[in-house]
Amino acid sequence: MGINIEELFKCGKFCANLKHSERLNSGVMVVEPSTALFNDMMSKVKTLPSYTGGDQGFLNSYYYGFPNARVFEPNLSPEILDTRPVPEMERLSTLYNADVGLYMLANKLMVEIEVSAEAALCCYDIMWMVDEKELRVIHYTLGPLKPWDWWTSWLLKPVDVWQNVREQLPESLPGTRGGQNPKDSFLVKFLFLLPLSAVLFFCYRSFQKNQGYFGSCCRSSLCDHVRHLCYRIKSGGPISYTGISTSTVSSTHQLLNGTQYKMPAYLGGVSVCVCFMAAVVSLGLTLIIVPRQVTPWTGLLLMYEWAFTIFYILFGGYLSLIYHWGKITASRAPSSLSQPESSDDDAGKGHQRQISSCDATTWFYGLGMAFLSIVAPSLPCLFGITALFLRLGLMIVGGIILTSFMTYASEHLAMRSFLKGLEERDIARNGNFCFS
Repeated sequence: MGINIEELFKCGKFCANLKHSERLNSGVMVVEPSTALFNDMMSKVKTLPSYTGGDQGFLNSYYYGFPNARVFEPNLSPEILDTRPVPEMERLSTLYNADVGLYMLANKLMVEIEVSAEAALCCYDIMWMVDEKELRVIHYTLGPLKPWDWWTSWLLKPVDVWQNVREQLPESLPGTRGGQNPKDSFLVKFLFLLPLSAVLFFCYRSFQKNQGYFGSCCRSSLCDHVRHLCYRIKSGGPISYTGISTSTVSSTHQLLNGTQYKMPAYLGGVSVCVCFMAAVVSLGLTLIIVPRQVTPWTGLLLMYEWAFTIFYILFGGYLSLIYHWGKITASRAPSSLSQPESSDDDAGKGHQRQISSCDATTWFYGLGMAFLSIVAPSLPCLFGITALFLRLGLMIVGGIILTSFMTYASEHLAMRSFLKGLEERDIARNGNFCFS
């Protein structure tokens, strides 16, 4: 509801809004209380047809002459109202039942050009067929996309009207007082701090264990690693596995080229399936965990925070299993293929192997998936598109790009984990928070 609608009490016996197909919509109605009317409806409820099987279909059959009713005029003087007979039915204009579904379907991509104020107002008229500022009631008709759910605000433009009214309401009902729900306030703070605290804790532990490695990373250029990786991807050449020594790579290739110990051909396909299953599960759990009636920005922040956390836990656990699988495979290799380095070399490279999983390539894949998962649904906002189908189309395009990157990344991360398991077959490795 945008503006006070007390003028609807000036309606006669029955008022409603006429929608497409020349049928009234029962979302907003004004009905004069009448025992006789109620009894008459009850006597005909089993005989009159209903095209919906519900109340709206029955009302269209009961008020069969409604399309021919006159339009409700709230600004008539009291003298005219007193002298004319009370109409049996009156039609409400779009001001009292603005259909969001029709708005989004009829909305077009609007290019920002310099126009006069009258022309800009005309654009609003085309979308709503009336002046947007004069709307009394906005009817959110697109099924599950209701304005009190935080995700609807990122899909439907008119939801910002509902959110603005919500923020101005005094504290009387859940969801008021600036759009906050007192019952969910503690839960929102807990959901925000829990994954953040866990990430900071694991980062601190990893930094304490691998101070030397992080120092070497700071001395080297991350851009060089990313540039080298992009070159390898574009050229189609093999990706160099950072942190794997030359002698170990030679031994690993002996293992992979053997007739008995080869990298499983199905590892890439299985890893892709596991990656997308982890993404679906993380998104589903996030929608269950995050309260529905929080503000749009709060819901979006919590969704990304928990979706990333759950996804990295699930897929990271899978990569850890692949890593241990590689170690088990290497431990079963013939002794002739396993030529250990000298004890001095192992002592010097042990620390490098311990933290070799935290290389630039792994961070590139992880941050790349996170970046694309944020950009993909944000494309309509970046381009200023409000039309529903264009928004969905851009989201699908972004989703295809994200899917392609996740497919490539999941396959290569699994292979890297398997190779690192082969490499570190003779070294006891302490676990850390990195996943590959």
